[in-house]
Amino acid sequence: MTGTARFLFSALIVGVQLAGPWHALAQTSNGASDGGKAGADNPAALVRQEKSWEFGPFVNYGNGLGDRSSFKFLAAGIQGGKALTPELGHGIFKGQFEFGANIMPLWQAYTPPAGNQTFSYPLPGGGTGYYVAPSGGGTYYGVSLTPVIMRWNFFTKSRRFQPWFQGAGGIIYTTHKFPPDQLVPHGTPGGTSVFNFSPQGGVGFHYFTRSKRSLDVGVNGVHISSASLGDRNPGVNASIQVQVGYTFWK
Repeated sequence: MTGTARFLFSALIVGVQLAGPWHALAQTSNGASDGGKAGADNPAALVRQEKSWEFGPFVNYGNGLGDRSSFKFLAAGIQGGKALTPELGHGIFKGQFEFGANIMPLWQAYTPPAGNQTFSYPLPGGGTGYYVAPSGGGTYYGVSLTPVIMRWNFFTKSRRFQPWFQGAGGIIYTTHKFPPDQLVPHGTPGGTSVFNFSPQGGVGFHYFTRSKRSLDVGVNGVHISSASLGDRNPGVNASIQVQVGYTFWK
């Protein structure tokens, strides 16, 4: 199993584990019935019943993991989506499928300042060799488009709280090759790429402040990889990014 597949599988397992407690919490919130009448006093049921469109602005902030723990990310954009199905499933998995997309005109990655780093490697006859190569690149600027967001909205007994779980795939363009060049001289073709892909998965919730309006919070595990568009593909194997937004429903 590749590193990307292991990461996405782990995100799926974590999402399923988190969905259960969130669903249980929502069932006790406000003491409302899942089958309650949809309306201004039950905005969560209203948007489910009407299979509403949703759209609104959001901000992302996150941090890399593992050997990319020094990387930080900031992005802002607009997300939209549309519920496509009626109520499906049973028990804690009962819900509604939604398809969405987002665009982030502001996408930034903050990496260590550019400089040289000493790397080690095993020698064929035993022992360890060392070499010096460029590492780090400062701040990167770009845009991101996520044209495929497949989201499952869980049905609960809450009038205002609606949790969700999603998987998504996008593309990121940066003005310089990202992540910073490693193992090749800086600027040499074939190191990393200005285009990267961003498979991801996460959990979150809508909290309806009133009819057709909600505050939204999500936590996504994001993998960033050029899919070997360059000769090497160091990527960012995993990052955790928190998304906060405000949604309008139509």
